[in-house]
Amino acid sequence: METTTRDDHTRQPRLPGDTNGDGRVDIDDRRLPLIARIYGVLVLISGIVTIPGLTFIAIRGIVEVLTGATGIDVLDLTFILTCIQVAVMLVSSACMVVFGIFLLCNRRKHAARWAYAIIPMSIAEGMLSLALAGVGWNLIPPIAQLAILTTLSIVLDPALLEERRLQRTLKRMDERSDYEEALAKGMLGRDPSGKGYIELEFFNIFWLFMIGCVFGLVVETLYHRVVWGEWQDRAGLLWGPFSPIYGCGAVVLTACLNRLWRSHPMLIFCMSAVIGGAFEYFVSWFMEVAFGITAWDYTGKWLSIDGRTSGKYMVFWGFLGVVWVKFLLPRILKLINRIPWKVRYSLTAAVFAFMLVNAAMTLMAFDCWYGRVSGLEPDSPVTRFFAEHFGDAYMEGRFQTMTIDPSRSGRL
Repeated sequence: METTTRDDHTRQPRLPGDTNGDGRVDIDDRRLPLIARIYGVLVLISGIVTIPGLTFIAIRGIVEVLTGATGIDVLDLTFILTCIQVAVMLVSSACMVVFGIFLLCNRRKHAARWAYAIIPMSIAEGMLSLALAGVGWNLIPPIAQLAILTTLSIVLDPALLEERRLQRTLKRMDERSDYEEALAKGMLGRDPSGKGYIELEFFNIFWLFMIGCVFGLVVETLYHRVVWGEWQDRAGLLWGPFSPIYGCGAVVLTACLNRLWRSHPMLIFCMSAVIGGAFEYFVSWFMEVAFGITAWDYTGKWLSIDGRTSGKYMVFWGFLGVVWVKFLLPRILKLINRIPWKVRYSLTAAVFAFMLVNAAMTLMAFDCWYGRVSGLEPDSPVTRFFAEHFGDAYMEGRFQTMTIDPSRSGRL
């Protein structure tokens, strides 16, 4: 005889797009907001228009160089940066076309993944524009694109949507079973696929960056005190105890080593040494070509590579990667999850806004410092403001490890 269980009576009818049979539409099938679809149309059109133009410019430039029609030195730093910028813009435009198609097709999960992939390209566009033309109106397009993509990635990401749904549910429930179960099992913020340790979404990445900024600065300051016997300001921003180099390093190590968290420590050590050394080299190179800044020089040291990194510090990066992945990351995730639900998003938004202003002011201060060292007199309200409030003496005192030589930059 066929029996009817209680679950059969209480089960809700399956809705279109309901893959779980619980009466709730799958998050990935929810219709995107109208403004997201409009943006999808705009980026699709922009990419279709931009790609042929950039391709024509690139081909014409190559032909002129090969035929000797132009006297450009192909080894000139500015020329190399311009070529890299065109290549990055081409790839970014192609990715934006795909991103726009996913937005129009209402493919929320795929659109979120492409948004996360395009964000580094937008950052690269901004950095190249900064290196070639300094701080100015040229930075508005990549910054605006970065802001929009970051916002969309948060809105589109199914994991974050589910987290917000859970938060709203908890407000209406006396029993916080789902949240407490995830917290008790140590799965809150974990990679649901099980392939990586931590879920690489905006909330986790941002707080990893913040913790890395502070933790890295403290370690470097204490290391300099122990080795050299003096206290030195090692901060990397105008305000606060933050070193964005270490914050970015924490994010890079996490993103690259996240799926190796179960691997042998020696593999993590080798990967981290190579990744950390490459990252340190790139940061040193970019600071030099953008502002003529030299923040460290390992020339003459063991396995020194252009003075930008060395064997000693690659070994440090290797040990740091093992400690980070095996010991610190699980504890940091627990620390992040201690942020109360009530202030989880408001606190993140407030700190993010502060860091954004802090970074923007620091870049402008560097740009004005570069101009003054280059012999340019402050000739606008902005340059006069920075000359008055963040003059040479202030910058030398705040950024004690940095020196500027404009001849080493790659600006136009």
